Amino acid sequence: MSDETSSVVTEESAPQEDSQESSGGASPVDPVVALTNDLQRLQAEYQNYRKRVDRDRALASELAVAALLVELLPILDDLDRAREHGELEGGFKSVAEQIERTVEKLGLVKFGEADTPFDPQIHEALMHLTSADVTEATATAILQSGYKLKDRVLRPARVAVTDPE
Repeated sequence: MSDETSSVVTEESAPQEDSQESSGGASPVDPVVALTNDLQRLQAEYQNYRKRVDRDRALASELAVAALLVELLPILDDLDRAREHGELEGGFKSVAEQIERTVEKLGLVKFGEADTPFDPQIHEALMHLTSADVTEATATAILQSGYKLKDRVLRPARVAVTDPE
């Protein structure tokens, strides 16, 4: 019986030795190193997530401000027309100035000047004229001012364009 017991023991120990040899002699992975790597990867993923959320939040805020300012553009146009006709006086004048200061604080910039080269990126041509006085397509009259928020054009300036003859 002792011969059978010794043969069983050697057979049982043999597979364990084979499994250690089959691993290619690679040292076992230290669990502390593995957990540290996992933790670093999770921290990096979380930081990327936070950056993405912050970027999305800032974009949503900018879009909300832009949507509000687009709705206020007709009011600003009315204020400009009232100023041109001399109807902007008294208490209403201070209200108009306060509205204009507020939209400027939000980042709204008015643009569009007469006698500048026509740029289809920021101008919308409503009329075309010809003249020998110009050498290139020129926005000769500003019919309605344009507005920008940062680098984004909310409304192009509506202009009369004069082309060379």
